[in-house]
Amino acid sequence: MPSFAILGSQWGDEGKGKIVDQLSENVDLVVRFQGGANAGHTIYVEGEKFVFHLIPSGILHEDVIVGIGNGVALDPEIILDEITMLKDKNYKVSSENLKISPLAHIVMPYHKVLDGLREESKKDKKIGTTQKGIGPCYEDKMARIGIRFSDLIDEKKLYEKLSYVVPLKNRIIEKVYNSDETFELDKLFKKYREYGRRLSNFVYDISYLIQDFSKNNKEILFEGAQGALLDIDFGTYPYVTSSNTTAGGIFTGSGAASRMVDNILGVVKAYTSRVGEGIFPTELKGEVGEQIRNIGNEFGATTGRPRRCGWLDLILLKYVSQINGLTKIALTRLDILDKFEEIKVCIGYKIDGEHVEEFSTNYLSIDNIEPIYKTFKGWNEDTTKVKKYENLPENAKKYILFIEEYLEIPVDIISVGPNRSQTIFKN
Repeated sequence: MPSFAILGSQWGDEGKGKIVDQLSENVDLVVRFQGGANAGHTIYVEGEKFVFHLIPSGILHEDVIVGIGNGVALDPEIILDEITMLKDKNYKVSSENLKISPLAHIVMPYHKVLDGLREESKKDKKIGTTQKGIGPCYEDKMARIGIRFSDLIDEKKLYEKLSYVVPLKNRIIEKVYNSDETFELDKLFKKYREYGRRLSNFVYDISYLIQDFSKNNKEILFEGAQGALLDIDFGTYPYVTSSNTTAGGIFTGSGAASRMVDNILGVVKAYTSRVGEGIFPTELKGEVGEQIRNIGNEFGATTGRPRRCGWLDLILLKYVSQINGLTKIALTRLDILDKFEEIKVCIGYKIDGEHVEEFSTNYLSIDNIEPIYKTFKGWNEDTTKVKKYENLPENAKKYILFIEEYLEIPVDIISVGPNRSQTIFKN
């Protein structure tokens, strides 16, 4: 049975959580393959708000199994809080429907401290990290001194590893950053040993789970976190996250074979936003940008920080489509544009007087990128109650058609509000 992936196609916050929630209703397995609690997926079910940082959104469907792959940076405190939250709301969470790879690396308290100290030391050159410890966790993974989920549930191995790592981190905290935010080995061991005991029932080899589901003709959804433009390799470096948010991360972060993914659905906000620093050619710093932010309630689900807002950038989206092989698009938050007299779309850049129509990572150090826009008339109609594509305002359909034709990718799903019912399935 064909399986598919859902990826953010901008700088995150595109509304992936809602799309995953809706499409996971008809699949058997949902797998998260990268990132950590620096991501936040917000979902509304019958008016009730859920924010997930680690557990895949498919957990809200009774017959769906969710898996956390080896590519995820797992924070035990946060996932236990999410499990408790779900149980308090009478949702089933057990080893039957939540499975965690033993190879997933654990975010430790010293990762968070080092994340904050490093960011602070950069003064006016800050990256804009969420300070959730994700970058330092991945650093330890690459340095081969990380704590994996399998270590968390093996008390002897956990103590052995912490006996080496904790003094090392304490020296860095004290000597490099001149801070006293150090850690006691025994206290840290006891705390994380208890987390391991509480989570031990959830350990499961996700790569084998994927293989088993695939062989038995069951459908799998691979859930991306954040967005393609935050990819550690192909994003707007250095203002990126610490993992591969693009399609390649599916396979290295879950153990799936590339032949298993038939379609890649790119989630695209009808405008653009980003949190933190970095290039943003279509950013609107005046009244219109503020209007988009206020109407769209553009504040980070993880940090609460106000998001920078701007018009849709098709140059960046074409680049994202190229590196991910997008086959379909889910266009979200169309309703946020309902009251605008005119709406602009970026179809080119002017750089040092030259007109360019392709994005290049060579532009990352250029400050004077001037967007070239195509302007559309707004529709000035409420779209939040529209159920069928043909009932959308004509100008909204023209806007969607232009996006399809420019990117040469069909827009299959259109979201016109936060609730499940506010979704139009076009194809």
